[in-house]
Amino acid sequence: MHYTVVERELELNLILSSERSVPVPARLSYRTEDPYAVHIAFHINSEHPVNWTFARELLVEGVFRPCGHGDVRVWPTKSPGRSIVLIALSSPDGDALLEAPSAQVSTWLERTLRLVPPGSESEQLGIDDALDQLLAQ
Repeated sequence: MHYTVVERELELNLILSSERSVPVPARLSYRTEDPYAVHIAFHINSEHPVNWTFARELLVEGVFRPCGHGDVRVWPTKSPGRSIVLIALSSPDGDALLEAPSAQVSTWLERTLRLVPPGSESEQLGIDDALDQLLAQ
């Protein structure tokens, strides 16, 4: 089976306080062999990038309205003169609030949705083919 990867590098802002943030280079990745998930790698130019994986559906919904609970929450908001998506990440090692440009995230998500439309993710997993092969033996 042929798999496809859709990636987008962008700069996020790690919010430290209401007055201060620091830029964080990141890479959004979507892999058709893992069709329900999106992957974000932070500090991509460093020796030890930080990787997060969560549901693509969560990011899609979070572009339009607040969603998520627990480790990952996503919601849209406005910053002076631009639309942004906030991503709150929580782990035993700490919490982070990241700001992403809405237009860049939305454009990347649209590419993933054209590749694997919502509701068709299970077709990418090849479960039916694997079952057919197993039962044929």
